[in-house]
Formats: sequence, structure tokens, C-alpha cells
Amino acid sequence: MKKIRVVLVGYGAMGKNVEELLRGSMDLELCAVVDRLAGPPCLPSLGAVAEPFDVIIDFSHPQNLPMLADYIAEHGTPAVLCTTGYSPRDDEQVAALAGRAPILRSRNMSLGVCVMERVVRMVTPILAGFDIEIIERHHNRKIDAPSGTALALAQAAESCGDFVEVHGRDGVAPRKKGEIGIHAVRGGTIVGEHEVMFAGEDEVLSIRHSAQSRRLFAAGALRAAQFVAGAPNGLYTMDDALFGGK
Repeated sequence: MKKIRVVLVGYGAMGKNVEELLRGSMDLELCAVVDRLAGPPCLPSLGAVAEPFDVIIDFSHPQNLPMLADYIAEHGTPAVLCTTGYSPRDDEQVAALAGRAPILRSRNMSLGVCVMERVVRMVTPILAGFDIEIIERHHNRKIDAPSGTALALAQAAESCGDFVEVHGRDGVAPRKKGEIGIHAVRGGTIVGEHEVMFAGEDEVLSIRHSAQSRRLFAAGALRAAQFVAGAPNGLYTMDDALFGGK
């Protein structure tokens, strides 16, 4: 069986984890790594990749989106976009690209987080009237706050009703009904922790996920690459890759 050929964009900590798993994969193989800041053997752009390939995995920086978009629009190459910190305008560009190629966009490649989002969508209407607070914790080098995963968890709850996001709390105003509080903690080497707290009268339900290493995100990216390589044009999520969007 022919292996799926992957070009990896980004050679930071996550890129190196993806590379390691690709080296041992039975179904995918690494064709090239693109990172203009890393230097050889990394290539400076997608256009510099001489060999044919089947899918792009991007774990880099939002500044690379124009390069990715230009290449994908021209070639229709399937892509897994794992980079966080996209602006609303970037998200619009990604959605537009999905008309030219199959694009899987996820703020978190973890199987557990994907299940967590499903649980939040299930629990929110059942616990109508409970206060919802989201707390996320990451290492001190993370550039975006709140995390993309925290925002995705908020959106999972928001899909079930009318809510207003409040990012952090300051001052003396009391909490209002219908708010979703989102709080970011940065420190040390925390890989990633997310908690969605439902606080009601005399009881609290917390749904928590803790990442023990970056390898789980790399493994999710490879699974997403296998899915998107054979998918028709469109915008997909990890929910589609893992559960068929059901």
C-alpha cells in the first residue's frame, strides 16, 4: 500500500514531535520540512519542495498562513492546520480555502479534547442555569491567550444557548447570568490543561483534560492527515476525522 506523503510546515517543538512519529509511521512518510527560520535541511517555502506530496501538516505560526493559502489555492493540496492564534480574518481565509481543497482546522489535535467538546455540548443544556467558567493553563512560552482550545470549548457551550464571553475578571461588578468566564494561566512547562466548570446551587461539575506530552497532539495530526488526504473539498474538524461528524 502506498504511503501518504506529508510535508510538515514548522520545525519547533511540535514539528519535531510530528517528524518523530512520521519516521515510524506505517501509513505516512515525511517528504520535506518547511521552516524558513530553521535553515537547512528545512526548506524556506512550500514552493521549494521538489518532490510530489499528498498532504500538508502545519504546526507553525499565523504569519505562515499567506504562504499556505497561496500554495493550497493553486494546487488544491489537502492540509491539516494545527496552528493557533489565527485572527477572525485568518479564519475567514481558511474557510474560503476549503472551497479549493480539503482543509482540517483544529485548535487542539487531542482525541480527549475532541470528546470533551462533545461532552460540553451534551451537558450545557442539561445544566441550564449553571454558571460556566473555563480555566486553561499552559507553559510560559505560549504566545496566544486564551488558548484556542479554551475558545473552542466556549463555542461548544455557546452552540447550546445565548452566552456572553468574559475574558478574565477585574473590578467589583457581580457575575451576570449567561456569562462564560474564560481565564488563562501561564507558567513553567505546563503542556496544557483545560477545565470547564459548571457551578450551580450547592454543587459543581468540572470536566477536565490534562495533556501529559506533546506527542498526543502529533498523533492526532497524523490521524487527521490520513482522513483529509482522502476527503472531498471542505472545511473539517477533528470531530469529522474521529467520528465522521456524527
